[in-house]
Formats: sequence, structure tokens, C-alpha cells
Amino acid sequence: MSDAPADPAPEPRDASEVGPEASRAAWAEAARPVLLEAAGRYRATVTYKQLSTAVQAATGITTARPVAQWIGGVLDVVTQESHARDEPLLSSLCVSIQGSVGEGYAESVERARGVRPEDPDGHAAEERLACYRHWEAVGLPRDGGTPLRTAHFKPARKAPAAKPAAAKRAPARVPGSSAPPRKVAPSKTAAPAPEEKPIRLCPNCFTAVPATGICDYCD
Repeated sequence: MSDAPADPAPEPRDASEVGPEASRAAWAEAARPVLLEAAGRYRATVTYKQLSTAVQAATGITTARPVAQWIGGVLDVVTQESHARDEPLLSSLCVSIQGSVGEGYAESVERARGVRPEDPDGHAAEERLACYRHWEAVGLPRDGGTPLRTAHFKPARKAPAAKPAAAKRAPARVPGSSAPPRKVAPSKTAAPAPEEKPIRLCPNCFTAVPATGICDYCD
């Protein structure tokens, strides 16, 4: 058993004092070992919340901002660094609680490699497998494993607009008939459908955000 003293905890600082760029760089550096640990276990992933908690604890730089507002920038730095190192993208290992990487991942891949993946979650599944193989993950099958799509939800969609009710037509009068046409009760005009409010989506996992503005899955 080692008697070496543990490294002292970093002095707590608020990100507003450190600055956005310096905070992002420090968090990205702290994110690498967390993601490498996941890369070393076949089919392991890290959630946005887990990563955000880990990097703040490791750096001492904290923020009260919702995770969805800043974790994407950290993962973008991780993506660019992975590309510069000619490694599989470690950012693919970080997902929402629903298993999705979201459009932010696609934007980072496009900045790093020049091509935007049409299916971000499918692309991330391939990159995760490449990570497990590159870092020889524990539990990796002898055949090299297979990509696993972890996303298991569909983005929220607006309900279709209600169709207006068709107006009733008066019966035609038979030629030569002396009987007056029957009176038809005026049709009731359908009430206009209430105007739909746009659904606010989380920029990371693209699920509907409640009225609080804070994602239930990412924050």
C-alpha cells in the first residue's frame, strides 16, 4: 500500500472568473482521461451529466449554467484533438441519457473532417467501435465486435394541423315540383385550431425541453 499523499483538490473557481475559452480548454483536457476509461471497456459510454460532473471536479472550475449550454463546446475541443492525434473520436463515447450524440456531434465532425455525417448516431456507433478496437477494450470480442447504436428515441414532432370541416350542401330542387325545398340548418363553422407553439428542443439530445428551459436528460 502506497503512503504517498493524494493530490490536493484543485482550488474551486467559477468559470466566469476563468473565462470561457480557458474553462473550455481545461474541461476538455480533463475529459480525455474520462473518455479513455470508457474506451477501455467494450460498449461503455459516458453521459453528458457524468462527464460534466467529472471535469468540474477534476479542474475545480465550476459553472451554474445548464450542461446543455456548454458541454457541446467541450466535446468539440475533444473532437478536434482526437482528429489532430489521428485517433478515433473520443467524443462519440459521450451521449445523452437516451443514448444520442445529437446534432452538435455532427457539427464537430464536419469541422474536424470536412464532411457532415447524415446520421450522427450511426456515425458515432462506428467511431465508438473504432475507439474500443484502438484502445483494446476489455471485453472486446475476438472478431473485433460490432457497432452498437445506443440512441433509442425519436425527436419530438409537431401534431398535424386539424382539417376544416366540409360545408354541407343544400339539396337540389327537382324540376316541375311545386314543393318548396327543405330548409337546411346552417352548418356550424368549425372553430379554428389553436395556434401551435413551436417545440423547444435541447441542442444536445434534441428532446422537448420543459417550460423551465432545462433539459431533463442532459442537465
